[in-house]
Amino acid sequence: MKLIRNAINTLLLVPALAGTAMAQPSMQVIPSLPSWALGYFVRPEGINPVISPNAASLFPDPMSKKPVAWEANFTFNPAAAVKDGKIVVLYRSEDKLGEGIGGHTSRLGYAESSDGTTMKRRPQPVLYPADDSQKEMEWPGGCEDPRVAVTEDGTYVVLYTQWNRKLPRIGVATSKDLLHWQKWGPAFKKAYGGKFYNMATKSASVLTKLSGDRLVMTKINGAYWMYWGEDNVYGATSTDLVNWTPVVESDGSLKKLMSPRKNYFDSHLTECGPPAVLTSKGIVLLYNGKNRPSGEGNDPNYTANSYCAGQALFDAKDPTKFIARLDKPFLVPTASFEKSGQYPAGTVFIEGLVYFKKKWYLYYGCADSRVAVAVYDPSNPVNHGSR
Repeated sequence: MKLIRNAINTLLLVPALAGTAMAQPSMQVIPSLPSWALGYFVRPEGINPVISPNAASLFPDPMSKKPVAWEANFTFNPAAAVKDGKIVVLYRSEDKLGEGIGGHTSRLGYAESSDGTTMKRRPQPVLYPADDSQKEMEWPGGCEDPRVAVTEDGTYVVLYTQWNRKLPRIGVATSKDLLHWQKWGPAFKKAYGGKFYNMATKSASVLTKLSGDRLVMTKINGAYWMYWGEDNVYGATSTDLVNWTPVVESDGSLKKLMSPRKNYFDSHLTECGPPAVLTSKGIVLLYNGKNRPSGEGNDPNYTANSYCAGQALFDAKDPTKFIARLDKPFLVPTASFEKSGQYPAGTVFIEGLVYFKKKWYLYYGCADSRVAVAVYDPSNPVNHGSR
């Protein structure tokens, strides 16, 4: 596979410091990006984080039958969509019941913004475990890590992780208003007679394109397409947005479209991020690259076990055909809240991408604890600022 080796390696004025995520933002220059990549994404000064925990929010939990401070512990890993002239962010929230990563109950909160940075939050979650058809999949772990996109006719589809503390599965829900959701269950339940139903699945990035000033879902060869996966990048197709069929090899095994690379920032995981975007250059997939522990083929320029954001290019006509990817991440943990909290190794975990008022807004989780935003203005693609 062809790898991009470009001016990225030469335009960093200050080299990364071993043992830290990167040098301080004010000391950096954003590296050059190839013409196919989206960016440059810059953190607005003095804005982040845009969503933080709130212990005052109470929710009458239908499972425990008790009031729960549903977003008191952490708020992170957001999806994003545009509706009625506003950006809506669906963010993962955790209560304080339970212990450790994955040991709390997650619910999806709702925040909206007229400017992309100032958030007005609803006091209760909009997608959560309940005594419904998905209870077996979602309780007690909850609804995690959403990605959301919209069809041309205004149907919103959220692909999220159903977590019962036994097995994570990609779940599907649909809505017309981003408030009231119809749960459809695991995306791969029916494919190949249920072959992948009881396999751990996560992180689904459905394919979108710009249609006028809207980012909407699109089809390739008559079917919707998604990239998905945590350890590798895989693919899947659907004709109804509910039932998805993974792409497999001739022997029936999952077809790997992109995998981790030794000695790079994505040496451990290549986890799919927000909805992929079909452009004139091809399909751009933004993803989360996790670095390996020290001494195990990791990239010493970035903190061991840290998550940084990468981009990859796939063929527009054949979405299984990998073309190139960045050798350096375009977003790395730098701020204190991106390197502390629940995941102190450092995390910028990208999941929400929207096109709004002629700018791109990228929403991401910070150390599994907060929500932040970075903005790309195509009319002012300046090669400087904080990464």
